[in-house]
Amino acid sequence: MKLTFLGAAGEVTGSSFLLETDGLRLLVDCGMFQGGREADPKNYARFAFDPATIDCVLLTHAHIDHSGLLPRLVSAGYRGPVYATAATCDLLEVMLIDSAHIQEKEMEWKQKSRKRGNSRPPLYTVAEATRTLHSLKPVEYGVELQPHKNVRCIFRDAGHIIGAAIIELWITVHGRTRKIVFSGDIGQPCRPLVRDPAAITEAEVLVVESTYGNRLHKTMDQTLAELEHAVTDTLGRKKGNVIIPAFAVGRTQEILYLLVELYRKGRLPEMDIYVDSPMATKATEITARHWALLDKDAAAMLQWLKRHRGQLKVHFVQDVLESTALQNIRHGAVIISASGMCNAGRIKHHLKTNLRRRDSTLLIVGFQAAGTLGRRIVDGARSVRIFGIPVPVRADVYTINGLSAHADQKALLAWMGHFKKPPARTFIVHGEESVSAIFADAIRDRLGWKGVETPSRGNSVML
Repeated sequence: MKLTFLGAAGEVTGSSFLLETDGLRLLVDCGMFQGGREADPKNYARFAFDPATIDCVLLTHAHIDHSGLLPRLVSAGYRGPVYATAATCDLLEVMLIDSAHIQEKEMEWKQKSRKRGNSRPPLYTVAEATRTLHSLKPVEYGVELQPHKNVRCIFRDAGHIIGAAIIELWITVHGRTRKIVFSGDIGQPCRPLVRDPAAITEAEVLVVESTYGNRLHKTMDQTLAELEHAVTDTLGRKKGNVIIPAFAVGRTQEILYLLVELYRKGRLPEMDIYVDSPMATKATEITARHWALLDKDAAAMLQWLKRHRGQLKVHFVQDVLESTALQNIRHGAVIISASGMCNAGRIKHHLKTNLRRRDSTLLIVGFQAAGTLGRRIVDGARSVRIFGIPVPVRADVYTINGLSAHADQKALLAWMGHFKKPPARTFIVHGEESVSAIFADAIRDRLGWKGVETPSRGNSVML
């Protein structure tokens, strides 16, 4: 049995793992690389395998760094099923189409802005993304699936975003069955909206994420205090706007939840909240549709909103002209927009307008990958280029790490502590190289596990 790390190994994005045995080629995730100049060459490169030979794809969740290259896979010859939870399938109907649309629009912009030469075509078109949706096969949490005669698997709640899964795999080769677990992205316990990650108790091989494997998140009380201060200081003392780049799936809904909670407790003033992302609007609708998967506290918030519908002004912006008009608002607005790392979408227009304003605030509430616009701002850039134009960074920049949908080091170790005995081999993935190394050391020191490895992209191991 051979396992190849095609992405998210020594890096955070591009999650994809190929598992091969006699008569089986199985792919877990098919994610897009994001951030930095190296992302495009990786995304445009030929697959390291023949897509037509893959038997099935198992998808942990809908985030683009886990799902974003599925249309390329299908266009390159893959004809098999893509198994994912029902919520993930619903989200992909929005996210893959949106991803393709952004790529098509950015190609048009590049072609218009360049006097010479032709820009590359988009990774895939809206038509190709739409065709990919026909491959999706929804599965339920906790229900055993047999996607191949030699494979059994169960999807468990990962507590990351709605529909996110830990995948338990039982592979039979020459009469011997072995268990492999892919953690996907593990959520931080005791967070709003989503449930805590499911406990896994055994595996021979574990592939586990390490996004925040080198640090601890702040408590929810500390996080709420930071959010309260950033909003009240900006809307009250400075009389400006709060701009929040947020992932359309998961983070936007969580931010809305927390703003409502703080407001109904009297900790925030009256404000206009604008969700300026058609995808985030659709994702919010999908989240409501799958309410049974959410934390019980979310139901109480929904009931409060129904009773006090007119008190808090929440606007879901669809029209481009309405989005453009938001740039004329000088104060009193909280604008939540995608993308979460500031690399594409409507958020770039709001940054172009508000970063230069000393009375405005940029509130960073999610992970910013190396090479992204958001990361450059967080790292202290005094000026950034947006749409080719230099924009000075005069706005206050707040970074709130406690809202991460990824577990911190303590939570990851606690989740791994449910194993009755250490896996024979543990592979640390989905983390920057230095972070994965620190987390590997923590596993050895605190859990006493051996056989802990930090693979690099392209590495193959025999299991």
